[in-house]
Amino acid sequence: MDVVLAAASTPDFPAVLVAVVLTPLVGAVVLAVLPRRSSMLQPVAALFMLAAAALVAWVVVDYTAGAGGFAYLIDQSWVSRIGFSWKLGVDGISLFMLALTALLFPLATLAASPSRDRKSYFVWLLILEFGCLGVFLALDLLLFFLFFEVVLVPMYFLIGQWGHGNARRSAVKFFLFTMFGSALMLVGVLATAFLHSAAAGVPLTFDLVTIAESQVISASAARWAFLAFALGFAVKVPLAGLHTWLPDAHTDAPTAGSVILAGVLLKLGTYGFVRFGLYLFPEASRFFAPLMLTFGVVGIVYGAAVAAMQRDLKRLIAYSSVAHLGFIVLGIFALNVEGLSGGLLQMVNHGITTGALFLLVGWLYERRHTREISELGGLARPAPIMAAVFLLVTLASVGLPGLNGFVGEFLVLLGAFSSHRWWAVAATVGVILAAVYLLWAFGRVFWGRATGENAKLPDLSWRERLVVAPLLALILFLGIYPRPVLDRMEPSVEHLVQHLEEHAPSGADSARPSVGQASP
Repeated sequence: MDVVLAAASTPDFPAVLVAVVLTPLVGAVVLAVLPRRSSMLQPVAALFMLAAAALVAWVVVDYTAGAGGFAYLIDQSWVSRIGFSWKLGVDGISLFMLALTALLFPLATLAASPSRDRKSYFVWLLILEFGCLGVFLALDLLLFFLFFEVVLVPMYFLIGQWGHGNARRSAVKFFLFTMFGSALMLVGVLATAFLHSAAAGVPLTFDLVTIAESQVISASAARWAFLAFALGFAVKVPLAGLHTWLPDAHTDAPTAGSVILAGVLLKLGTYGFVRFGLYLFPEASRFFAPLMLTFGVVGIVYGAAVAAMQRDLKRLIAYSSVAHLGFIVLGIFALNVEGLSGGLLQMVNHGITTGALFLLVGWLYERRHTREISELGGLARPAPIMAAVFLLVTLASVGLPGLNGFVGEFLVLLGAFSSHRWWAVAATVGVILAAVYLLWAFGRVFWGRATGENAKLPDLSWRERLVVAPLLALILFLGIYPRPVLDRMEPSVEHLVQHLEEHAPSGADSARPSVGQASP
């Protein structure tokens, strides 16, 4: 297979990805020199995030899918002695995760502002965006790991310092879980680079494309390396059994923290499985696919069942994320074009719908100072706009045809059914359960008679309506006409599936040469 290194388009602005990554970091530096009590903190933070969003929008519009290669490549040696380079690129797999990140950060920043230490809050948000954008653009294993680690620190402080309830405990739990996963992933990064160097007889390199396309690491060694990466990504997703940090982090995080955690940070794990797990280790990915599919289905059913029992509305949505991310894992490890396309699209859809739900729950908490479902009720009468928006987003999350959630789930189930039928059949239970717990929760919160403070609940302000409007527009657009997104994804997905079939053909003997012996 020829290495596809050519840009997917011929950009007029080749350094655009460097500008995308560094813009939030420059914004953090500018905020750091502003007075702590300045009234310009939030506007300046939003301005730099919007600048990054404008650059990403230019990339999305200018991007041409081509043959599935990487566009706007930047490859500069950083520490040549160890083969460490500043290599950035974007393709159809990362393009819309980049766009989702650039969209959610300014919306989350404009949605709410803390009552104390606003300067540090917005600085941490900008650093967090810097790390997230870098993860989706890095094409060097070591660079990816550094960006992957950068996001831990700002999210730890955002939860611990500006959260609610047991915020510090939740922040520590989040940090310890994800740091444990990252430590294992670092072992995988180093092992992969050294094994490739020894097998190919070339100097040490962390270049993703070079290592992935050579496929000279033995099957047994690749499986162990895959597991090291997979555990790091599984904690971040999180897969069922490694998810216990997630409900606490979501429940106690500030509104912006919950939006970014659900919309972007959880996708670092699923994106990692696609970009690094499948691409670097095609044979190991196929070998472990049944196990990963099982984790995905367990997550779908378990997340839905536990969500239905929650009394806290925010915690309910947190457990729904476990279920929805199970669908994404199911699509990824279907290992075909339909499943992978559906999984990638569902990554974007989940970020939009769950981000909108956390915004709405945050605004509701600001008004009622409670998220207990039993203490709410009848809110549709005093707040009809909030009820209408909440219902639309809920129906999108359920997967109603005509809204964005349906397209992704359909493609995931189609891909899974064609390759792993019984896992797909089991996953459909989650679709039914999602409708049960989400619509039941909506009914208890918004229908019925409003009494006491519920009867005086203020409706969404014009500022809040403007913040949520882009998400509602995307819910409708992607539900009715997802073709522009799928067309840009498809060449990169097809290239990845072709890579999987070439190096780990389905149903065939996938044994490969041992370390030190090149593959034919």
